[in-house]
Amino acid sequence: MGCRLNLAEGESIRALLGERDAIVVNSCAVTNEAVKQTRQAIRRARRERPEAELVVTGCAAQIDPAAFAAMPEVDRVIGNAEKLLPAAWASDAKVQVQDILAVRETAPHLAASFSTHARAFVEVQNGCDHRCTFCAIPFGRGNSRSVPAGAVIDRIAMLADAHGEVVLTGVDLTSYGHDLPGAPTLGSLVERILRHVPRLQRLRLSSLDGIEVDDRLFALLTQEPRVMPHVHLSLQAGDDMILKRMKRRHARAQSVALAERLRVARPDIAIGADLIAGFPTEDDRMFENTRALIADCGVVHAHIFPYSPRAGTPAARMPQVAHATIRDRAARLRAAAAEQRARWLESLVGSRQQVLVERPGDRGHAGNFAEVRLTAPRKTGETVNVTIARVEDGMLVA
Repeated sequence: MGCRLNLAEGESIRALLGERDAIVVNSCAVTNEAVKQTRQAIRRARRERPEAELVVTGCAAQIDPAAFAAMPEVDRVIGNAEKLLPAAWASDAKVQVQDILAVRETAPHLAASFSTHARAFVEVQNGCDHRCTFCAIPFGRGNSRSVPAGAVIDRIAMLADAHGEVVLTGVDLTSYGHDLPGAPTLGSLVERILRHVPRLQRLRLSSLDGIEVDDRLFALLTQEPRVMPHVHLSLQAGDDMILKRMKRRHARAQSVALAERLRVARPDIAIGADLIAGFPTEDDRMFENTRALIADCGVVHAHIFPYSPRAGTPAARMPQVAHATIRDRAARLRAAAAEQRARWLESLVGSRQQVLVERPGDRGHAGNFAEVRLTAPRKTGETVNVTIARVEDGMLVA
């Protein structure tokens, strides 16, 4: 469930399980809806596989292990700190969840292969030291901690031959390195990966906090051909008062300026963003500032989240926006994002794109993360040069 970090960790869990007859639900807790979907997945899995052991792990299980242990469908609950440890899977304890905020290291538990994926997801950082007022994830992931560069490079070197693209993942990716000797940055990690793994074809970064994109990282994003022209920014809102109440560290003008600099320096770059609709105290004017941010930043890959109060967070104690208003605003943000994306896709017709072919052989993603359907199937994992012929059902056709 949820983020790319969970996907990366899921491959490691799969390797730990071997031939064991088990279902593992790797849960998400980013919103109340994510927790609801986790519960639905648990019940559905039990109906489909009544004989299998059913284990719940991930952020929702870490934050509220007792609630999941009480579900009749669940056999065991394993915390985020334990889920990549062989001993946890060898134990028969009903609940294994420690205080995640006491965890100080992230071991390089990186999957040796992603057999069903053309892309490989590599965890380089975990946890978060910031406390945005809406977010419960630090209570599921703990404080920020980084994987040493040498371990990351070794694992990417193992993945590079079998996978056309590697994606670096983390909870707060741009905080990478502050806890390591010498305090290396994410930019320095990317440089070392590219230098020491020359056969790596494509490197993509997951969500970035724009305020931490320094000159070194900016240069890599805009000048290095093996770093994909695709930046996903954690913007969250486009109104300065809402950003302040969220306890974000950037202002609206900084987001717009960064997006403009990126597009000027690399015209083919695609901007993605996370945006929250209906944060507490948001009025119509504040919402319009966020809606306008989609155009002002040129966002073509938008993740829209209707705000939902998470227990224990400061935002849950703020004056709340009506549920119907939140739903309406989320729909309006999605509509604005869809309109912007449609114009962008049309602008790509006639262009040449490099597409990494993914399963089932006629789908893939261009470097800018536009989804492409191929009229002639190709080998999964192959990178092909194509000409975009048209847009069909919100997808490029080549």
